[in-house]
Amino acid sequence: MPAITGDQYIKRIDQLQSNVWIDGKQVTGNISEHPAFKGIMKSQAALYDLQHDSSLIEVMTYPSPLTGDRVSLSFLQPKSKEDLVKRREMAQQWAKLNNGLMGRSPDYMNTALTAFASSIDFLKGKENCYSENLKAYYEFVRENDLSLTHTFIDPQVNRSKYYVELDDEPVAACIVGQNEEGIIIKGAKLLATQGGITDEILVMSASWNTDEKFGFAFSLPCNTEGLKFVCRASFVGGDSQFDYPLSSRFEEIDSMVVFDNVLVPWSRVFYCNNIEVSNTFVNHSAFQSLTLHQVVARQIIKTEFILGVALAIVETINISEFVHVQDKISEIIVALETMKAFLIKSEIEAEIDEYGVMRPDIHTLKVAINVYPKIYPRFTEIIQLLGASGLINIPSETAFHSELRGDLDQYLQSKAHNAEDRIKIFRLAWDLTMSSFGTRQTIYERFFFGDPAKLSGQLFNSYNKEPYLERVLNMLKIE
Repeated sequence: MPAITGDQYIKRIDQLQSNVWIDGKQVTGNISEHPAFKGIMKSQAALYDLQHDSSLIEVMTYPSPLTGDRVSLSFLQPKSKEDLVKRREMAQQWAKLNNGLMGRSPDYMNTALTAFASSIDFLKGKENCYSENLKAYYEFVRENDLSLTHTFIDPQVNRSKYYVELDDEPVAACIVGQNEEGIIIKGAKLLATQGGITDEILVMSASWNTDEKFGFAFSLPCNTEGLKFVCRASFVGGDSQFDYPLSSRFEEIDSMVVFDNVLVPWSRVFYCNNIEVSNTFVNHSAFQSLTLHQVVARQIIKTEFILGVALAIVETINISEFVHVQDKISEIIVALETMKAFLIKSEIEAEIDEYGVMRPDIHTLKVAINVYPKIYPRFTEIIQLLGASGLINIPSETAFHSELRGDLDQYLQSKAHNAEDRIKIFRLAWDLTMSSFGTRQTIYERFFFGDPAKLSGQLFNSYNKEPYLERVLNMLKIE
């Protein structure tokens, strides 16, 4: 099955009947009808439907190298700078449907898998590495347009640099055995966004390990026996798109993944019992370059949306003449154009890697992901400062259908809009910056690729600083 439709996606996930828990209760029946999941699944389905828009076929899909059928362009291994442009245009077309608020739209994990598959030569010939499995899995996902979630992170038990689990009962997921059928995994991992509403899950060790039992990479169907998704509380405020214009549609629930002696067939194992490979493959592969390219493309669309929200507030209450307002809007504009420049620069300075893949410039993208976690919380603050008390006094949709309607129409009108339209704008701004959903968006962008301080350290250590130091020393004739 090539590029799927939204209906196919929803039917497939409902049929899986994965083991999903929320609020202490197991989800039964069709998960697409559950209040916590139906909004996001409907939004996800709209993304798949976009692949069949006749005006966007060339933007969203490309011919499969195996069958010639149209498959998602998010699986395209870039061989040229033109391919990177195609990937950017595809990612941004999808992001516009959710204004960049879905950080785990299908193209993110498709990109991650594509990046790993493009670097499989690194695994060839190494002990307990199965490059052929990774290649076959990439093609399987591409040809069937499977949706993926992933989990890389260990639970926050002890963040000490030298913490080692000594308990016989593991906390972090690890290999507890193996047999002729495969490896056996027990423990937990975080932070599977959209856990339980995708076809499959990709599991990898992302942290530096010294014990081989914690080093592995594999994939599984989400309904595998012994696999359980424990979701956090839902931030869906309700069904009303008037009251909850964003959370009702784009709330990507996060989950802990519990492995209860889960058997991973050998055909689904990409590597294990090779700690050197486990500690180096993610960074050596095209993962960072290609996924950061997709992330920054999405963040640009999200920033455009934030600018639009801020401008809507300014227009509706007529505050554009104030210099401090112009200054705040200009901050968002500067950030937007800066992110665009980063993305274009990464494409212009892209280079072919040792495996023949065109990688966007990683240093430029690392700068971008050092910048965005710092400016996104400022976006939230700017919208709050612009909206002020208007973000507090936001009646519900029900109130507008009550006997209070006359009072609301009279006292909540604005220079540019009637009361109902004004409240729609301010409820949107509230849901973006002040609701549980909005707060999660801020945390999400702060830590999308890890601790901001750690990201700064990685940039410092990887950036070629010597030419700039040498120029100064040469000028001063210091050896």
